Amino acid sequence: MSVFGVICEYNPFHNGHKYLLEQIKSDNNSVIAVMSGSFTQRGDVAIADKFSRAETAVKYGADLVLELPTVYACAPAETFARGAVQVLRGTGVLDSLCFGSETDDTELLKAAADIFEDERFKTELKANMESGDYYPKAVEKAAETIHSQKLAKLLSTPNNILAVEYLRALRGTDIGFKAVKRVGTNHDSNEVSGEYTSASNIRSIIKQGVSFSSFTPDYEITNPADFKNLERTVLYRMRTMNKDEIAALPDVKEGLENRIYDAVQTSGSLDELLDSVKTKRYTMSRLRRILVYALLGITADLPQTDAPYIRVLAFNKKGAELMSHIKKRSSLPLITNVSDGYNSLDDNAKRIFDIDIRATDIFNLATEKVGECKSDFTRKLKIED
Repeated sequence: MSVFGVICEYNPFHNGHKYLLEQIKSDNNSVIAVMSGSFTQRGDVAIADKFSRAETAVKYGADLVLELPTVYACAPAETFARGAVQVLRGTGVLDSLCFGSETDDTELLKAAADIFEDERFKTELKANMESGDYYPKAVEKAAETIHSQKLAKLLSTPNNILAVEYLRALRGTDIGFKAVKRVGTNHDSNEVSGEYTSASNIRSIIKQGVSFSSFTPDYEITNPADFKNLERTVLYRMRTMNKDEIAALPDVKEGLENRIYDAVQTSGSLDELLDSVKTKRYTMSRLRRILVYALLGITADLPQTDAPYIRVLAFNKKGAELMSHIKKRSSLPLITNVSDGYNSLDDNAKRIFDIDIRATDIFNLATEKVGECKSDFTRKLKIED
């Protein structure tokens, strides 16, 4: 029996996620999932609260669910992967990382990870960026120039890009990896393939008030969240920021703060603001993340730090056994009780944990029915069967 790690958002948990966990558990392995909390990698609120998502994951295959701190969860793929791998590695019990991707060709995935260390690739990537390409397109074009069209195609799909970043983050560790080819439809696709469709399509179905049970195991989302419910809050926050404060946010470079500041002065909605700032060089996900950074008070230095703690969201009996081993082997503090755990952290870790707490409180303003404040402190952990 081995301990496998899974990096996820479960936004929401669907049949494709269940399939991946079943592939790992078929040999009686244990699973530790590191999951985004209240905000996600694309710069959005999660569709459901982090506690219920974690408990659903445990119900359908995960043994222990840990929170990926918000400063890494709401970040570009490289930072997202680095933070998640640091949390998993910090447990001291992980044998391998398992992930879903559009390919299970491990040699090609490793070649894609290696190319980022190639100086020729770095030069080509920089040239593409300087010519105006946004980062994902610049990467794809550089890979085709330096390596092959096949490798470039691999780097054109979101799950493959994350898979490559996981391998880069694993470099220098003794942690193995297993790639499982995705089943069903593509990432962000609106297509349906039997009992499978993308998480983004399920979120759209939920917001339409239509049943999503065909694509998920048996559970309900009773109080979904929507970023639109935070629109005036975000606009207020942006209108109170000066250019220097905007420039201090992650991923704001090369004068982008001026473009954002000017757009804020004339925009009466988030769509108008984003449309005013967006160019070929700046993806919508990047711009949405910048709005989240501003809303939560995430400055550019925080995502660059190493993950400073391990926060438990849900577990079962096997997960409880894993936690006992983690307490003995971990290089990071294991937090099950927020009040006690917070007080044990150093100042830098508290800054990162403060963002998690703030993210949960603001998430609870984005739900259909406004949630309680400080639920990080009041929500009790329970052992799932």
